Amino acid sequence: MRIGIPAQTGQSLVAATPATLPRLRRLGYDVVVQAEAGSQARFPDAAYVEAGATIDDADAVWASDVVAATTAPDAAQVAALRPGALLVTMLAPAHRAGLLDALAERGVTALALDAVPRISRAQSIDALSALSNVAGYRAVIEAASEYGGMFAPQVTAAGSTAPARVFVIGAGVAGLAAIGTAGSLGADVRAFDVRPEVAEQIESLGATYARADGAEQEVSADGYARELTAAQERAAAAVYARETANADVVVTTALVRGRAPRTITAEMVAGMRPGSVIVDVAATGGGNCELTVPGQRVVTPGGVVVLGWTDLAGRMPAHSSQLYGTTVVNLLTLLTPDADGTWRLDPDDAVQRGMTVTDGGRVTWPPPPVAVSAGVAAPPARPAPLVAAAVPPAPGEPGAGPPGSSPAPPRAPSVPDDGELRRRRARRTVTGALAATLVMLGLSFAPTSVLAQVTVLVLAVIVGFYVISNVSHALHTPLMSQTNAISAIILVGAIVQIGSSSWVVTTLAVVAAAAASINVVGGFAVTYRMLGMFTKGR
Repeated sequence: MRIGIPAQTGQSLVAATPATLPRLRRLGYDVVVQAEAGSQARFPDAAYVEAGATIDDADAVWASDVVAATTAPDAAQVAALRPGALLVTMLAPAHRAGLLDALAERGVTALALDAVPRISRAQSIDALSALSNVAGYRAVIEAASEYGGMFAPQVTAAGSTAPARVFVIGAGVAGLAAIGTAGSLGADVRAFDVRPEVAEQIESLGATYARADGAEQEVSADGYARELTAAQERAAAAVYARETANADVVVTTALVRGRAPRTITAEMVAGMRPGSVIVDVAATGGGNCELTVPGQRVVTPGGVVVLGWTDLAGRMPAHSSQLYGTTVVNLLTLLTPDADGTWRLDPDDAVQRGMTVTDGGRVTWPPPPVAVSAGVAAPPARPAPLVAAAVPPAPGEPGAGPPGSSPAPPRAPSVPDDGELRRRRARRTVTGALAATLVMLGLSFAPTSVLAQVTVLVLAVIVGFYVISNVSHALHTPLMSQTNAISAIILVGAIVQIGSSSWVVTTLAVVAAAAASINVVGGFAVTYRMLGMFTKGR
């Protein structure tokens, strides 16, 4: 089969690069690229030819067995598609019912790269996240260009300057990229997201989480955000008003299935200082700011600059095309398991089904809810009730009535009363006191050298507990790799003691050596996997 890579008007991205093209060919496909398709991303036709592609016109490309594009096709391009072809591109299916009907009528199977289920197994084909990362980075670069001051604080002979205050709305992929970029430029960054579980991610990047009670949001089964209720909107609006009034730069990134909810009102913009900058990353969905004009730069009467650029990722076309092209390769690798140049759609695969918007002659959007199974990241669950309903016993089991009778009412699991809880606490207190007494008695007869070693051990446990408990969870993996050195010291000390004349010391030394060895091997294995995430080609 042949894969067509078209050039699209007004779009600087391309769905395949000279670097990703050989991987498509290894899957058994022939690749035809429209002339000048990669020119705006600085990929000349000669580079594609050298990588094994054929250069042809638009008609030949759109008539291919598989067409990989970067934007939704227009009516003429839909008509140029071959019946039975596979279309892979961004489609925004929730807002383009007419396009889906046209594709189904044409007999095209269409996969929307912006409708990939947000589960762990689908991350490698999530083009929307890849481009959102670039957009968040570029948003801060655009803001720094517009802002009349420096992001980082400066100390000079003529005095000092304060850091720019940046407020980021939304801590998704784009928001986190904006937070990291602004922080790396030296700004004082604050951020807010209606999902409270992302507070730790915000703080792990060095930013401050702007908390707001009553604005918690739910996440749907496929990992995309739900719309806020009226009460949640009011709670969130109070945070937006407070933070924007104090910010020099505001970056908004909130999107709900391609549509931008209103987060910043005209009144909030009027309350900002002259020279402040708003970069609306969500301008593609209409904009989070009430004054955003998609695709334009607006200056308010109060001197606030509102940037509504809809091509933030396209302003870095080389890297964006490489990332987008890699997601296309990963998707076709999933669809071509035998690497024989023939794609096969598996409707039982939650990932493939979730992004399939048309299948042959029928519209298949929206997809069914994603089933949560082992190995699939599920959205945070609500806390379970204290007393759960028990499952009625099956016939023949204890508690079941005679055949044909109604089952007995389910019995809730027993919950200990206050008296039982008090007795349990008393038993734990007495046990702890006895253990402490025995330890003190043992130490009172121990040699001075043993007392010194026990003192060091106790202090190390206390210090270690408080140090580790205050480390962010996001840093636990690199922290564990650092503890390999401590485990190595334990291992060396255990080996030295194995030859002791005391069988007790020898036994403890063997146990310590075994435990330390497991810890060292496991620590290095985790470190290797962590570093592999940042290694090219992995």
